[in-house]
Amino acid sequence: MKILPEIKALHAEMTEWRHRIHKHPETAFEEYQTSDFVAEKLESFGIEVHRGLAKTGVVGTLKSGSANRAIGLRADMDALDLQELNEFEHRSQIDGKMHGCGHDGHTVMLLGAAKHLAETKNFDGTVRFIFQPAEENVAGGRVMIKDGLFEQFPVDSVYGMHNMPGHEVGTFAVRKGPIMASADFFEARIIGNGGHGAFPHLATDPIVIAAEIIQAWQSIVSRNVDPLHSAVITVAQIHGGHTGNVIPADVTMSGTTRAFTLEVQDMIERRMRQVAVGIAEAHGAKAEFTYDRRYAPTINTSDETEEAIRAAAKLVGDGAVNKDVAPVMGAEDFSWMLRERPGCYIMIANGQGEGSCHVHNPNYDFNDDILPLGANYWVQLTEQILPQEAK
Repeated sequence: MKILPEIKALHAEMTEWRHRIHKHPETAFEEYQTSDFVAEKLESFGIEVHRGLAKTGVVGTLKSGSANRAIGLRADMDALDLQELNEFEHRSQIDGKMHGCGHDGHTVMLLGAAKHLAETKNFDGTVRFIFQPAEENVAGGRVMIKDGLFEQFPVDSVYGMHNMPGHEVGTFAVRKGPIMASADFFEARIIGNGGHGAFPHLATDPIVIAAEIIQAWQSIVSRNVDPLHSAVITVAQIHGGHTGNVIPADVTMSGTTRAFTLEVQDMIERRMRQVAVGIAEAHGAKAEFTYDRRYAPTINTSDETEEAIRAAAKLVGDGAVNKDVAPVMGAEDFSWMLRERPGCYIMIANGQGEGSCHVHNPNYDFNDDILPLGANYWVQLTEQILPQEAK
């Protein structure tokens, strides 16, 4: 790996930063200590800092030269509502919360890059260091966009990065087009007419209706989605009734859907509503259906993905960059930034073997060995996209 000596020299300091953040995990829109730490570090590097987007978001702006061009580099800061089971010294000190997805490492890699870029200013243009809250579950990236992220801090393109457990350190993975799916959440309330369990003919049973709707929803994927595309409809909760001999008046069910394209996403929402309303009405009941588009598909644009590949290959060699990694049905709210600006979301390997369990696991920990590589990727990408004129 071709890591700059100056960034290698930051390794111990970055490790210390990550351990501090890991000890004090904060979840969605409550990243007060984390955002304070990030802002203080950026200010100490001489970077202009803005706070308050999406409540706890931090944006640092660094300019060099005179070029009228800008890029955004994004890291997420939030932790998970998960009890950590690790026993090392830097384990979570907050009961029921932990950095189980590596956002502590993402934050520190971008801070390390910001420190180096502020010292060297070996680029011509503007870099926006975007530290985003609430990636988990509530899509803080969408909130930053709604709050005017790119209106206040214009960029020509935007880039994100996530760690990837189970893969050899010193490798990257990326692809053009969809790399992660949308994640939408739905709720359907079936309103029937309750009654005695022994006299179902005198009631309108919402449980039977809900069962029929669930079965019909599954046919949307098998019969309405192009077989060459992919989609998921999962009913994850059903609530109704309170005793064994009473037909309830209503049933509520909820779950999630996944898709890789906006067209499939649109179709799923439309057909799920039609199916629920139609079946309920056919049985003399009523359906109330709500659909929350929380995470858009994460879709990498072609030119920006080529830039990301070139930057990663410069550090680890072309053969260590998987340029056509299989997309996954997991979701990422960086997708909202990619809907507004062209860009690329890349995966950096977090290691394999013992201790490299997957994210969202109570035994997970970010691999400190990759901190310099991740920071150097951001530096390489910046200097490559915003090159100084040869003197």
